[in-house]
Amino acid sequence: MALPKDMRLRGYRTFNYIHKNSITYYGKLMTFKVVVSNPEILTSHKIKNTSNNLRVAIAISKKVSKKAVDRNKIRRILQEWLLKNIQKINNHKPYWLLVNLKFGDFCNDNNRLLEEFQNLMFKSRLIK
Repeated sequence: MALPKDMRLRGYRTFNYIHKNSITYYGKLMTFKVVVSNPEILTSHKIKNTSNNLRVAIAISKKVSKKAVDRNKIRRILQEWLLKNIQKINNHKPYWLLVNLKFGDFCNDNNRLLEEFQNLMFKSRLIK
């Protein structure tokens, strides 16, 4: 299941803001870029619902897998984990999160992928 619209990040200004102002957390399989949200950027993109929730974007390059089916499967796995564990996520401060997967052959190793995703969520203090 995909993330709800109020949890998605979009717009080039949003991503420019994340790249310039974020704190980066590195793992073996992925990197997290976390930044406190800036709702003014979202209003410039005509997004009406600028709620102060966690917003997430998951970027998976073709270096991970040439097949879009595999990339979408990985994206769905990470989004499903987020939706299941949304209650544990800090909601007192709004954050934007950009997840970039590093290249490698781990498409079939979902447990390792989810374990690292969870570890980086704890490391970035998005989960208590």
